[in-house]
Amino acid sequence: MKKIFCLIAVLCATLLFSQQKQESLKINWPEEYKWKTITDQEKEQIHFIEVIPGNETGKKWTLLGTMTSIKGIHYTVTSKITDLYKKSSLAESPDAKLTLLEKDDTAKNIWIIFKVETPRFPDDPVPESQLYYAIQGEETLYVNFIAVKKKTLQNDFIEKWSTVFKASRLVY
Repeated sequence: MKKIFCLIAVLCATLLFSQQKQESLKINWPEEYKWKTITDQEKEQIHFIEVIPGNETGKKWTLLGTMTSIKGIHYTVTSKITDLYKKSSLAESPDAKLTLLEKDDTAKNIWIIFKVETPRFPDDPVPESQLYYAIQGEETLYVNFIAVKKKTLQNDFIEKWSTVFKASRLVY
């Protein structure tokens, strides 16, 4: 009887400790906008979600929020993140300008806030600017942004959304 009990205990412990903990980033998006999800796609390595204010449509939005989780990526310095986004922004428009606002390369989970301001695109005259927040999880890079259809981001917008993003938490 003791052997069976020991065997069951070992099996239960093995199952309990062999399960990977599930990590995610929790962002408290301001309730005033009554957000709705317009895109929620998950593939093997990437989970991508887009949200807009509840009274807007995907084709006619004033604010667009995105949350991207890139699994299996682990950067140790934030410059790798900005390099990646600078290249992709310039590929979209040679007029795009990336500006670093804040970063912490010494934190357990490195993070960065930067903005990309694009006054126009080659095939679209409508400007768009984004405020990005990226944080490195254990094995996942979380990249989030809030976008507006403006050439530049105002300081009050940057302050408001930087506060929202920096209040986010990795949860398990």
